[in-house]
Formats: sequence, structure tokens, C-alpha cells
Amino acid sequence: MNFNIRPMEYDDLKELVQLSLVAWVPVFESFELVLGPTIFALLYPDWRASQRQVVERICGEQEASVVLVAEVEERVAGFIAYELNDESQVGVVHLLAVHPDFQNAGIGTALNNAALQRMQECGMKLAEVGTGGDPGHAAARRCYEKAGYTAMPAVTYLKAL
Repeated sequence: MNFNIRPMEYDDLKELVQLSLVAWVPVFESFELVLGPTIFALLYPDWRASQRQVVERICGEQEASVVLVAEVEERVAGFIAYELNDESQVGVVHLLAVHPDFQNAGIGTALNNAALQRMQECGMKLAEVGTGGDPGHAAARRCYEKAGYTAMPAVTYLKAL
């Protein structure tokens, strides 16, 4: 599959939000299965609204975030949003999403590699990304591992009161 990676344009924002909502359905379905309905409802009473806000905030802050978009035949197929910290020399990936129609075609890996290359060119010494350990994040974990990230295991425990 041929695709092009380019910087985000402001007109892309609405499409990035819609893409993220479609791409992350399996993640939130997995969260609900893992957490159960009570804890899930406490953490994500309206995950679509909160996810929309996260994408709009991170992708809309063009001074703080760098956003790269993957296009297939002029259609947005995926995006990655990251931040550079010149003081700590750490680049932090905040968001990565690939539309389900384009998953498993190398787009996530290409977006990761493009971001990592730009981080290195900007003097970053370390790249960081966080993701879930649940089944819904399995594809994300594979994508990050293919890009050369090393996992740092962590466990979070939750209990409804």
C-alpha cells in the first residue's frame, strides 16, 4: 500500500478526531471487559467525548505538539502526535492511531519511524510512549516493539468503592 506522511494541517483536526474514535473502539471495549462495567463507567462515563477532547487538545496545540499524518489516496489513514522536551531531551508520543481500514499495512510503524527520526534530528536522546497492557492494546504494543521501543512493565490496580 502506498501512503504519504506529512505534517498535520489545521483542516485535518476533525478527521483526526473521527479516525481516533473509530480506531480506539477495540481499546475501550477491552477496557470494559478487563475493568468490568462499574469501574469502566467510573473511569469512562463517556469515552467518546473525553477522547474527542484529548485529540482536539493535543493535536490542536501546535506550539507544543508535533503531529504527522499518513495519507492514502488523499484520505487520512493515521496520525501520530508527539512532544519534544529540549530540557530533558525526551520526545514523548502522546497519540498514535491508524484507521481500521488501513491497519496492518505498515502505517503505524512508518509513523513511529518518522517521529523517531525527527526526534533524533531535534536532539532528543530518548523517546517515550505509554500504552495499555490489556488485549485491546496488543496491536499498539506490537507496533511500538517493531519501532524498537523497550517495554517497562508497570501495574495499576483499581477498586470501585
